[in-house]
Amino acid sequence: MASGIGAWFVLKDSFQWVLAMGLALLLALGAIAAWRGREERNRVLTAIVSVCLLFAFGVGLIWARSEMVGQAALERPISGVFDGRVLDRIEQPAQDRTRLVMATRHPETGEAIKIRVNVPLDADQEAFSEGSVVRVQARLMPPAPPMLPGGYNFARTAWFDGLVATGTVQGEPQLLEAAERGSLLAEIQRSLAAHVRGRVDGGPGTIAAAFASGDRGAIGEADEVAMRDAGLTHLLSISGLHVSAVIAGTYFLAITLLALWPWLTLRVRLPILAAAIAALAGIGYTLLTGAQVPTVRSCLAALLVLGALALGREALSLRMVAVAAVVVLLLWPESLLGPSFQMSFAAVIAIVALHGSAPVREFLWPREESWFTHTGRRVLMLLVTGLVIEIALMPIVLFHFHRAGVYGALANVFAIPLVTFVSMPLIALALVLDVVGLGSPAWWLVEKSLGLLLGIAHFTANQPGAVKLMPQMDGLTFSLFLAGGMWLALWKGRARLWGFGPDLLGTVMLLQTPVPDLLVSGDGRHVGITGESEELLVLRQSRSDYTRENLMELAGVTAEPVGLEDWRGADCSADFCVVTLQRGGRDWHILMSRSDEFVTERALAAACERADIVIADRWLPGSCQPRWLKADRRMLEETGGLAIVLDGPEVTSVAQMQGDHGWWRGRRGD
Repeated sequence: MASGIGAWFVLKDSFQWVLAMGLALLLALGAIAAWRGREERNRVLTAIVSVCLLFAFGVGLIWARSEMVGQAALERPISGVFDGRVLDRIEQPAQDRTRLVMATRHPETGEAIKIRVNVPLDADQEAFSEGSVVRVQARLMPPAPPMLPGGYNFARTAWFDGLVATGTVQGEPQLLEAAERGSLLAEIQRSLAAHVRGRVDGGPGTIAAAFASGDRGAIGEADEVAMRDAGLTHLLSISGLHVSAVIAGTYFLAITLLALWPWLTLRVRLPILAAAIAALAGIGYTLLTGAQVPTVRSCLAALLVLGALALGREALSLRMVAVAAVVVLLLWPESLLGPSFQMSFAAVIAIVALHGSAPVREFLWPREESWFTHTGRRVLMLLVTGLVIEIALMPIVLFHFHRAGVYGALANVFAIPLVTFVSMPLIALALVLDVVGLGSPAWWLVEKSLGLLLGIAHFTANQPGAVKLMPQMDGLTFSLFLAGGMWLALWKGRARLWGFGPDLLGTVMLLQTPVPDLLVSGDGRHVGITGESEELLVLRQSRSDYTRENLMELAGVTAEPVGLEDWRGADCSADFCVVTLQRGGRDWHILMSRSDEFVTERALAAACERADIVIADRWLPGSCQPRWLKADRRMLEETGGLAIVLDGPEVTSVAQMQGDHGWWRGRRGD
């Protein structure tokens, strides 16, 4: 089913989608016809038919989901006054803003649309709760496609969220109608986050609020970057670790306390009752923290584990993982492409497969040994588990974020037990003690434990070579890593070792992936040049962190960019820059536009004639004819951002990865 969903994103248009479903159904019918009457092969027949039908179902599922929830983006930026009802309020104090998701009307067509606007933090935030009607003056922009090939595709995310535009409020928003009753869960979540931040100061307080309520909006940029570069970002997203800790803690606490009641113990199966109480705690925690996809997935998996414990079955199995994945994909099939879904399930699959293997079972089998040896065995297994998880997640992290923390496995060995067995229980204890006003000592311990967590993150992230950047991994390489990992997880015995084949091939292909010589943004304003120095050379120094990080990540460069006007190998004027690059045994002359000033057509045509590549954020006349490539606004509006390898040469565009899907079709005005 996941393969069918993935195929819909990879294939280009409705003809190919229908063809994929038709071929799958024909293959299923062919299998039935070929093996009709051969009873000994019914299992093979069932497997083939099931796979084909589920593949076709996956293609149809995501196609239907796209048609139902997708909304065409605005064709161009617009400014105006918008009246709308607040659907969601997302507080982000670390960025000095609050985001309002609003239902309003299109200023030209009058149809109902959903937008998201940023409101300054100093505005009256409490008045703009869910359900209130507000008036804002804002400049709205269509959701941005990837800036470069392999970059973050916000346009696709916005399509499945139903957003047609995002923007920033200009001036003070006005409250037109107060909400009769806001979202109770949202109010509890915000109140809980504010309460925790009021009890614990600084960075530890923002982390504690994220653990307690799922609100990450107050986490500072420095702490966020340190956690990311140390491989600890997964601790900030409410997912398997947090939900499991809440459910496991509730289960063992419930079964221990209930066992003290002899009357109940003699009449009720305590594991079933404790599992029911833990399930309620897990569901409540999931709802309280926003019911995001990773949290729902983790809650479903944990509920299956509780069911297995209550029935006396094996608690952790790949069947449990499969059921949780199916439920999530039925509800949000688009989540398959998100790093959250992929990383969550990859980590769980790696853990279950590792601990289900015969060598690990034998290593952890109970035996007569000293406490020191027993503890050492568990600590070693924890280190191995962390290493396996890091290896399993590495391709996913590189594919989506183009960077990986080298020391993440070691940092997780200390951070995961600290969060699971110290910080989260202390937060729960402190919240309970606050009911009677005795939570201060527990909050002090929370602050110290989370201060230690941030200390581990900053220490790890600051080590030499802690972060490695890689250029964009292509789809084939990523598929090889996924295929090898799934083979290693699903098979047993020596046949499992065949999974290393695709992984080794994927590693070789990844190491041979060329770094683009030129990176051109979709608007033509930003150009990055690699291979001439340790730094990335850029046409314009941007104040946008998003632009700078995109260029650096997709170029695989960690050093801060250097402007072309400051590089001795470039000849720059106020209007143009000219550089010559030696690639593939020849010189490439590149002409890049820097301004919007008028240039005479004859002078421009002469300059284009001497260049191999011309890049401009303006429309260039037909008389501008470079020897190989003219990437002006006319071309870039069709192709999006470009990654150019000159030793080939080869051009990769954003459009090549989008097909005729709604978020790209609407951008072209089709």
